[in-house]
Amino acid sequence: MNTVSFTLSADEVELLPSNEDVLFYQEHGWYLAKKLLTDDEVNTLVIESERFYAGHRDRELPIHPPRIAYWTPEEGDRQRHNDYIHYESDAIRRILTKPLIGAVAARLAGAELVRVFQSTLIYKPPRPEEESNIVPWHFDKHYWSTSTSDRMLTAFIPFHDCDEQMGTITMVDGSQRWQEIGANDTVTRHFADRDKSELEDLLRENAAYNGTEVCKVPMMIPKGHMSFHHCRTYHGSGANRAAAPRRAISLHLQDGDNRWRRFPLSDGSTLTYNHDYVVRRDEDGDPDYTDPNFCPVVWTERTA
Repeated sequence: MNTVSFTLSADEVELLPSNEDVLFYQEHGWYLAKKLLTDDEVNTLVIESERFYAGHRDRELPIHPPRIAYWTPEEGDRQRHNDYIHYESDAIRRILTKPLIGAVAARLAGAELVRVFQSTLIYKPPRPEEESNIVPWHFDKHYWSTSTSDRMLTAFIPFHDCDEQMGTITMVDGSQRWQEIGANDTVTRHFADRDKSELEDLLRENAAYNGTEVCKVPMMIPKGHMSFHHCRTYHGSGANRAAAPRRAISLHLQDGDNRWRRFPLSDGSTLTYNHDYVVRRDEDGDPDYTDPNFCPVVWTERTA
């Protein structure tokens, strides 16, 4: 794995969120970043994703966890999700661990240090009738209940201009500040395993409980730009009605304080996240979410 130098050029410093941007993120739960990737970097993501779909791996996961999202060609022309793309592709990893992305995340999260938590390669075919293209309303922290942090966040990185026609990611404005009602530990199950109408009802119930309405904001993201959202911001996406596939990566990021925690379920079992099967163990024998192979540091103020 490559060693990253945590420095920014003068031009890159100009691309960081302003104080006003950080306040906006804290209020609304999302932020549309400036152009953080060059056209060459985005084009590399396209090329390397196609190599990945064709079978190329720089390394393979030692085990496929039971709940991993991992499309294979046998599944056909549906929405593709492939977790751990930053582990299996060196070229994609180098782009996702670009210090500028980590520095933006650090400013938004108010963190000294930021690590990768997970990354998912996504391909949404131009088939509006394909049900798998619809991503129902959810927020990521539900799936990360084994994490101690509430400052985790996600960068959504399309490989092209991305708008409503392509089924762009859509945020529920300000929902990261809601108090939650009507949830139980079934919310830890991935949205693909949940009833879409049930999740829609849960969103409306939570909005009503907080005395507000659901305000949906589609992210209009130019090529090279990306959106960031808080781990408790409700989001989803619609069908791809364009002529070309919607290609993207969801890059999930954790602040340096995040650690594994035991999360008991109502049936008496303990929740497991995918990392719990692949990362190294700490001195207590628990999953180590600082494992540099799977959770590399992408920014730290300590050496900047």
